[in-house]
Amino acid sequence: MKFEPKSDHYHKKVRESFERQKFMKLINAKLIDVQPGYCEIHVPYDSNLTQQHGFFHAGVISTIADNTAGYAGFSLMEKDSSVLTVEFKINLMAPGDGELLIGKSTVLKNGRTLTICRSEIFIVKNGKEKLCAAAQITLIELKNSTDGST
Repeated sequence: MKFEPKSDHYHKKVRESFERQKFMKLINAKLIDVQPGYCEIHVPYDSNLTQQHGFFHAGVISTIADNTAGYAGFSLMEKDSSVLTVEFKINLMAPGDGELLIGKSTVLKNGRTLTICRSEIFIVKNGKEKLCAAAQITLIELKNSTDGST
C-alpha cells in the first residue's frame, strides 16, 4: 500500500526521535530505512542480549517489533505529533538464533488517531534470513505533542 506522509520532513523527524532512544543505543540498534509507512531496524548479535540458550531474548525481539511499527506509523503522522503504542500481539515462531536481527514493519491502516502496523522480525544465520516473529501493533497519534524534539 502506498502512503503519503503529512510532513515533508518525516525522515528527519523519525531519525531524530530514534537517536533520542537510549535503549536503542544500549542494544546497538541501527535505523536502516524509513519510508512513508515503512521502517527497518537491525540489531547485531551481542551475548548481553540473549536468553539462557544464547538466542536473542524475546524482549529484544519484541522491542524491535514495537519500534519498527512505531516509526513506520510515525512517518505518516503530523509534524507536531508524537506516537505511543496502545497494544501489540507478537507470535514467536522460531528462536532468534543468529548473527543479526532484522525488524521490518509496514502500516496496514493509517486512521485519524489510531494506526495499525504489521511487524516481521527475521534472524540471519550463516547468510540465510528466517522469519522468527510477527506482530500486530496499534499506535496512537498524540497531536500537538512533540516526542522530545526541539
